[in-house]
Amino acid sequence: MSEKKLNKAQEEAIRYTDGPLLIVAGAGTGKTTVITEKIAFLIEKELAYPGQIVALTFTDKAALEMQDRVDDRLRMPYSDIHISTFHTFCQRLLEQYGLEIGLPNQFKLITETDAWLLIREHIYEFDLKYFRPLGNPTRHIHEFLKHFSKCKDEIISPEEYLKHVESLTFEDVEEQERLSELAHAYQKYNQLLLEKGYLDFADLIYYCVKLFRERPNVLKRIQNQYKYILVDEFQD
Repeated sequence: MSEKKLNKAQEEAIRYTDGPLLIVAGAGTGKTTVITEKIAFLIEKELAYPGQIVALTFTDKAALEMQDRVDDRLRMPYSDIHISTFHTFCQRLLEQYGLEIGLPNQFKLITETDAWLLIREHIYEFDLKYFRPLGNPTRHIHEFLKHFSKCKDEIISPEEYLKHVESLTFEDVEEQERLSELAHAYQKYNQLLLEKGYLDFADLIYYCVKLFRERPNVLKRIQNQYKYILVDEFQD
């Protein structure tokens, strides 16, 4: 066990291996320390090989910090332990299994600026009326991208969005036009991405969830590969 003094609750969390465990604690109370020590515990007690452990964080900085802590704790680097952000982990899975759900096998991950330029280049293909100010046809692109990203965060597909809008009854014609344009714009944006072989940042988790839902054989393979999944900053 680590030379660092651990309290009773931390030690119990580190040694617990009988199923899911949720740790709720404030900032600076040692949650990341628990994950680091748990990784070391699992390896030292031969409960898992390094390649059977995945640790996920929300930011690249946090992932690098955790990797450094694990390396220091184990006194040597264990490259087989997968420590990364959620998005990096999902990107790796999609690069390996994306063809299973029709994604290009060598997709390009684009930035928000790239996405903005893509929409601007094809703005007249979006058939906008409500969202097309005459003086500046690109005015709403940033708002579109934020809205599309939110949809993907909520795992809402363009087809589901369109179906929902079409099921609504409107008294306000402008509101109907607004929502209908948003739904069709979301569909058009995703179509452009796939035609170009692009994925945006929000696509990584969105398509990974889609992969697991639609291809249970792939999900089972990943479940068999990773015996322990440790998540830092779950609330993010």
